[in-house]
Amino acid sequence: MTTSNRNIYIDNAEPAAALETFFREITVNPETETIDSGKSSGRITSSPVFALVSSPGYNASAMDGIAVRSSDTVHATERNPLLLTENSDFIYINTGNPMPDEFDSVIMIEDVIGAGDSTVKIISPSHPWQHVRMTGEDIVKSEMILPSKHRIRPVDLGAIISGGNETVEVFRKPRLGIIPTGSEIVNSVSDLEKGKIIDSNSHVFEAMASELGAIPERYPTVGDDYHKLRETIEKAADENDILIINAGSSAGSRDYTSSVIRDLGRVIIHGVAIKPGKPTILGVIKGKPVIGIPGYPVSSFISFREFLVPILQKYTVLSSGEKNEIEAILTRRVSGSLKHIEFIRVSVGKINGIYVATPLSRAAGSTTSLVRAEGIIRIPLNCEGIETGERVRVELLKNIGEIDRTLHSIGSHDLILDIIAERIPLSSSHSGSMGGIMAMIRGECHLAPIHILDHNTGVYNIPAVKEYFRSRKMILIKGVRREQGFIVSKGNPMKIRSVNDLAGDQIIFINRQRGAGTRILLDYELKRNSIEPDSITGYRNEVSTHMAVASAVQSGAAHAGLGIYSAAKALDLDFIKLADEEYDFLVSYDMKESELILNFINYLKSEKFKDSVLPLGGYSCVDSGEVHEI
Repeated sequence: MTTSNRNIYIDNAEPAAALETFFREITVNPETETIDSGKSSGRITSSPVFALVSSPGYNASAMDGIAVRSSDTVHATERNPLLLTENSDFIYINTGNPMPDEFDSVIMIEDVIGAGDSTVKIISPSHPWQHVRMTGEDIVKSEMILPSKHRIRPVDLGAIISGGNETVEVFRKPRLGIIPTGSEIVNSVSDLEKGKIIDSNSHVFEAMASELGAIPERYPTVGDDYHKLRETIEKAADENDILIINAGSSAGSRDYTSSVIRDLGRVIIHGVAIKPGKPTILGVIKGKPVIGIPGYPVSSFISFREFLVPILQKYTVLSSGEKNEIEAILTRRVSGSLKHIEFIRVSVGKINGIYVATPLSRAAGSTTSLVRAEGIIRIPLNCEGIETGERVRVELLKNIGEIDRTLHSIGSHDLILDIIAERIPLSSSHSGSMGGIMAMIRGECHLAPIHILDHNTGVYNIPAVKEYFRSRKMILIKGVRREQGFIVSKGNPMKIRSVNDLAGDQIIFINRQRGAGTRILLDYELKRNSIEPDSITGYRNEVSTHMAVASAVQSGAAHAGLGIYSAAKALDLDFIKLADEEYDFLVSYDMKESELILNFINYLKSEKFKDSVLPLGGYSCVDSGEVHEI
């Protein structure tokens, strides 16, 4: 064998630099397709998925029991049980059954005392919408279920389908051609003899590619014949998006891979600074990436991980996995059970180098809590609970690298959080403005969305930050100015114009949770107008988002609720403006220069943000992204 018969490769490129050079030579434009939602598990969304309908689509009983009019039960006590007659005062109802229009509350069957063939006794009153799943409790029409570039998991299917989406737009799976080469390669143990090797590499590549979201196709083994190899590679380049040629990348006299790639296209890199795996080839044929991978199993595996994985990720819009389980600090106490192992869904964020886990809704019907969850923690049998601040093991449902790159937000809810999450990795828990303040004090989040009105000065947010962070420097990133007011049914049939119209028995109100900025604004207006909160029917009936308020009004569960204009517009409801307010983002000063926060600020300042927000209605972006040190 003479030197002229050999391939000479002299590259010893550093892997990252080799990839960077390679990516400059290829153009990756992932294509999209629309598929059946029920068959979309594992696929990557190419655009956001929005709810087309609410779920549940009707007010439904959350318990087995009796449906009643709450106003009929006001005087029930243990000393003076109330007697109810079937069909006139109540009906029996099962979990999931629609609520009849004439009833607004459910009493659990365990709390009902039989008193005859058609009568029962109760010993305590019920309140409006007790044990009733209101329309849109889980999913509200028009809200975002999944962002783009999200890998659809089995738990996501329920939310997509429950939201009325029969189809979903996803990125097309790239086709990966796998060509084993070498006259010594056989495919069956029956053909194994001295000098022969069973092909295992192509099966490994096939499995790895499938896990990464590609469609692999293994071609028949090509022997050490230049012309047959060229013919197979040319055919495979027409039929696939990416090619792997296994073996033949070294410097032997019958290693034809680099020669064929060079003849049909270009060799960009031949030889990288890794061991094993040095003979790897990065080339282009017909504009498509072609990778020559060494034949030794360990070399081929390392080469695949180092080069094929990043290439496939560009086509599939995926990021790589690193861990399945982490240790985190629990941000809120969770109770356990003496009878069961408890699985608690949590959002996970990395704050100042420490992972924190925030418990999400434990409701059995809340599909979206699984969509939002980054992980699950287990509370063992015979454990009463886990306290705030304790360390827990989190079984991850999302990629750890994705979590590390995600802003963890706890605080007030607004529809713009969905818009931001579409452009900036953002995980948000809706605990109200004061919940965000407390989470920031405890170091549980990167940012806290707040809109807290100071009752003495009428100024938003800055007085509250100064009060709660007297010895700690903070920054306030300006978000949006938005219209806050009463969300009412189309045509405003109850003629609601101000807080003075809320008192009494005629109007049922739906309120936000304690600590929410919207609740603070309401209480401020009630105090200013000398209205007692308990004079408002439904004042203590709480939900945690503006869309939940709008959904309650749309479904007839309430006549009015305080919320933002964009929520009313989203569900085609009427809106009576009460105030203009400032919805901002509180961040610790030491995070000011972090990449996560700088990207967040830059997006708020961008025209793309304004173009996405303003059509929602009721917003102004005049100072979005401005930073105030406090």
